[in-house]
Amino acid sequence: MWKDRLSFSGLDRETDRAVTERIERLRAMGCGILRFAVPDMDAAETLGRLAALVSMPLVADIHFDYKIALRCLDFPIAKIRINPGNIGSREKVETVLGKAAAKRIPIRIGVNAGSLPPDLRKQADEGLSPAEALVLAAERELAIFDDFGFSGVLVSLKASSVQETIRANRLLAEKFPALPLHLGLTEAGPLVAGVVKNTAALVPLLAGGIGDTIRVSLSDTMENEVLAAREILAAAAEIAGGAGNSAVARRLGQGRGVSIVSCPRCGRSSFDTHAFTGRWLTRLYSLDKDITVAVMGCTVNGPGEARHADLGITGAGDKALLFRRGKALRTIDASEADAAFGEELERL
Repeated sequence: MWKDRLSFSGLDRETDRAVTERIERLRAMGCGILRFAVPDMDAAETLGRLAALVSMPLVADIHFDYKIALRCLDFPIAKIRINPGNIGSREKVETVLGKAAAKRIPIRIGVNAGSLPPDLRKQADEGLSPAEALVLAAERELAIFDDFGFSGVLVSLKASSVQETIRANRLLAEKFPALPLHLGLTEAGPLVAGVVKNTAALVPLLAGGIGDTIRVSLSDTMENEVLAAREILAAAAEIAGGAGNSAVARRLGQGRGVSIVSCPRCGRSSFDTHAFTGRWLTRLYSLDKDITVAVMGCTVNGPGEARHADLGITGAGDKALLFRRGKALRTIDASEADAAFGEELERL
């Protein structure tokens, strides 16, 4: 379900080992599929080499040049992102779809509000809603697939508007209920603004049973995109469950893993929750455990407020307190907090 992207711009500067280690770190954090932009043949060769080195499913994102798509299809990639309407003649489209079908590799149609066909852009300027324009653009691409009998297709409709992203995906889901959809909000912005916009757009869709993969687009690190995606899925699962849609809740909640509860700074806080959470964030999200971990700011309310946590830590002065489900486990010197926390985490 979780998806992210990696650019080839840094591969010339990094060794294969460094890149594969980062991919493995993303996988451990919950990323399920990774998309690469492939602008030229050199990038296609790099993707092919990398695909043979990692277990993460890799996706080739290609525009305009059908020969790049054909070369990528020689490698063990998981998917191609290409729009048949922009790769040239009917013969070129047929060649790509034929090879993809023979290799049993699916293709994703990606339609963005900022790159609509000129006639649909004109209609949008004259009153057609952006959501309707996105759906019409997708239908044109789907018709090309239908002409060639290619069924291994999924679609993404993305806009920078929360409302239009929701409307477009709901419209497409109503028209094509069996069509797999990849959800995302394009150009969402930096970390805080981007997380808010992605959450507002994706949670209603996911909780309503719409969407098969997601990409949280942020002007930030891939790691933060993956963490945001996990939390969005968890929130959507909670809402779906509360609405009585247990099937959707179970689907979204699969593999949720660790849930982190932590305090902001306040007048009572004497334990640096920000620094401690920052040190442990990646490791916690990489654990294959369905647990709740609490990092609380004070011993006054911390254990009580986080009494549901499977493991918690708080502190006062030069001491730190470890607790489980509201009950104290042990008190240690603050300098030993990380080591003691790691020991108790291993015991869970």
